[in-house]
Amino acid sequence: MAPVRDTAPAPLSPAEFQRYSRHLILPHVGEAGQRRLKQARVLVVGAGGLGSPAALYLAAAGVGTIGLVDADLVDVSNLQRQVLHGTSTLGLPKLDSAASRLRDLNPLVRVETFPERLTASNALQIFDGFEVVLDGSDNFPTRYLVNDAAYLSGIPDVYGAIFQFEGQASVFAARGGPCYRCLYAEPPPPGMVPGCAEAGVIGALPGVIGSLQAMEAIKVVLGIGETLAGRLLLFDALRMQFRELALQRDPACPLCGDSPTVRALIDYEAFCGVAPVDTPAGIEVTPLELQRELAAGRPIVLLDVREVPEWDLVRLENATLTPLARLPGLAPSLDPSADIVAYCHHGIRSLQAATFLRSVGLPRVRSLAGGIDRWAHEVDVTMRRY
Repeated sequence: MAPVRDTAPAPLSPAEFQRYSRHLILPHVGEAGQRRLKQARVLVVGAGGLGSPAALYLAAAGVGTIGLVDADLVDVSNLQRQVLHGTSTLGLPKLDSAASRLRDLNPLVRVETFPERLTASNALQIFDGFEVVLDGSDNFPTRYLVNDAAYLSGIPDVYGAIFQFEGQASVFAARGGPCYRCLYAEPPPPGMVPGCAEAGVIGALPGVIGSLQAMEAIKVVLGIGETLAGRLLLFDALRMQFRELALQRDPACPLCGDSPTVRALIDYEAFCGVAPVDTPAGIEVTPLELQRELAAGRPIVLLDVREVPEWDLVRLENATLTPLARLPGLAPSLDPSADIVAYCHHGIRSLQAATFLRSVGLPRVRSLAGGIDRWAHEVDVTMRRY
């Protein structure tokens, strides 16, 4: 259930009057609205690209309690877009870095941290007591999980997603409005939509979408304006263009429809087809093993299944570029008796490639475990990493 609001929010202190003066003179906020923000409890799932700007603006706005859910450490590759963190916090838990930054920005707000991965077993407990959840996740299982947990908890889900130069935002699970399942009834096949680590993302894009999410959360808390409930906002950074699509609740939706069948949280990794599976024996080769085989003169065909921009950055010597999507067309031309090693950035796409090629009659295909990133770490430390 949604948390019960106090009938009389706490008054503002003299320090708060000064800090929030630009809010106090707004006709849609004023002192009553700022007191409402002070009372509010907003949960942010993910302290990464989207969660960074969202959490910063929620704290700056004076949202009284901000919850943060994240289990990752700060990596140097995060700093291109995750503005909650800095060089001085590399290697630290993201929540430690984020909480310190938010408290420095506004020591008048309370930051509650949940240093764990959001799962079906803990989501409802974490959501309890919050009145809005802001989804800053970067994968489909978590998006479905946040949507379902928000709906079952009776709170709105402020959604955002980014890809390369494009972003989208909406408000799901609001009373009477559609939910994420109404927009995406089924998740895409595993591997069809690459994440930021594989496809890339322009650093300022999550700043735009995350800020929009913060704005929507503030509007929900204050009860002002028209939220994105029932609308999907699409942003194209290359054309600097916003578009909008109307969304309607699907009467057949298994969660919010007329005859719901989803009444409890499920296994979302299994639902999205990304549940961990046993890797077939012999399908992976480590960088050190591959190095020894190449040094011994073993004839090995190296297939780089990344995209062209990644290939241009760095590659293995004598490799052939074959993006994953083109493999079905290439497979008939490969020698079934050849030793083939596919590789990508982290070994995810190459494992898919090896599995596919084995299924079409190429039994000697293997995947480079950990990808070219692990190769650079274990074999060639002079190789550029990205």
